[in-house]
Amino acid sequence: MPGRPCRTAGGPCRGSTHAGSNGRGRGSDSGPDPSREYRCRPRLGPAVARYDAAVVDFSLTDENRLVRDSVRAFAEAEILPHIREWDEKGEVHREIFDRMGELGFLGAPIPEEYGGAGMDYVSFALLCEELERADTAFRVVQSVHVGLNSLALLQWGTEEQRQRWLVPQAKGEKLATFGLTEPGVGTDAANLVTTARRDGDGYRLNGQKIWISLADIADHFLVFATVDRAKKHRGVTAFLLERGMAGLSTGTLHGKLGIRAGNTGSITLDDVAVPAAHRIGEEGEGFLIAMSAIDQGRFTVAAGAVGLAQACLEASVRYAHERRTFGQEIGQHQLVKQMIAKMAAGTEMGRLLVWKAAWLKNQGLRNTRETSLAKWHATEHAVQAALDAIQIHGGNGYSNEFPVERYLRNSKAAVIYEGTSQLHTLIQADYALGYREDGPLRCEPWPAPGWERLPV
Repeated sequence: MPGRPCRTAGGPCRGSTHAGSNGRGRGSDSGPDPSREYRCRPRLGPAVARYDAAVVDFSLTDENRLVRDSVRAFAEAEILPHIREWDEKGEVHREIFDRMGELGFLGAPIPEEYGGAGMDYVSFALLCEELERADTAFRVVQSVHVGLNSLALLQWGTEEQRQRWLVPQAKGEKLATFGLTEPGVGTDAANLVTTARRDGDGYRLNGQKIWISLADIADHFLVFATVDRAKKHRGVTAFLLERGMAGLSTGTLHGKLGIRAGNTGSITLDDVAVPAAHRIGEEGEGFLIAMSAIDQGRFTVAAGAVGLAQACLEASVRYAHERRTFGQEIGQHQLVKQMIAKMAAGTEMGRLLVWKAAWLKNQGLRNTRETSLAKWHATEHAVQAALDAIQIHGGNGYSNEFPVERYLRNSKAAVIYEGTSQLHTLIQADYALGYREDGPLRCEPWPAPGWERLPV
């Protein structure tokens, strides 16, 4: 497919097509009245290909491979030589995130018209995989800045809002985060405590957000507050805040198990005055916006978990050849082979689940079920792969002289955020039992220019 080259120096990654974020509905019994005309971008393309198309193509395009190889070269040159030190010291280096912006990573799936690289979702998945193969902290930037924030702005923002906030984010000029979780509210996002009180033509926001990635270094904050707690999810509303607003402050969380090279913190909102122009969507649409954003975040987390498992596999294979016991490589021992075989199989399963979700996204088709399944499997497998990698390394795996202990520490967060493994277990069971069905899209997915050229 035609497109600009992806390179690790002197220019950004560019993709040939863009397949944007999918809207997420909960059926007609949630959110605002579906009969109302939503302020969303109109559908710009023809009907997409059917999901049950007969031909399945697992091959990567030349462009997909170029993205993968370029991101890997960047990670091996600019992250891996330093990551042990950054992890040990808990250092966050904003300049490496700025470098990712220069290379087009921070606008990977955003259309070029909004300053992005216009990648399709397979390329975006490969980008996330390769970044987490180096360290989870750098995939987290993709999940939060791109998946949770920028793609939500692309789908739900007005043209004025896209120009004001999305364009500088996609260009890497501004770093963005996402504020939903609160000290007493995680998965139960319909019961937010943070409030948005009407004040003239705007709002006053009060509350606290916690476990916010990039909180202390972000420039833009997509936060969620309720205009009426009695309305539950129908009261949740989304706002785009900027650093420097009076009453907005952030703090850093210390003592994390893993992802120590990444910033995690809190957001405090103390009577922050927010103009109505900063509201994303209408009052009461915030829950839908949050859920659609989380679907995007789950996709990036799943893709990244494949990268972490791949790193575990590569480290284990390398060590199994280097380490000798009883006169032979430990890779010759049957139970070591069993761990490596399961690691390889689970990693490939996760990759295929991610690619299936990516294919659906590229076609503009609903993928909530498939993305949940990919996230559930890939993150659970990454934890097991890290445990087995440590076991294969024996005593050396318990030392930070080898990377596998870092892989284990990093892996645990992903089975908690973007929906716990227990939540995804219930989601998949409800789909299988017929208790859960996806409602109609509230806001059409952004069409993919050239989608009709994609293999089906």
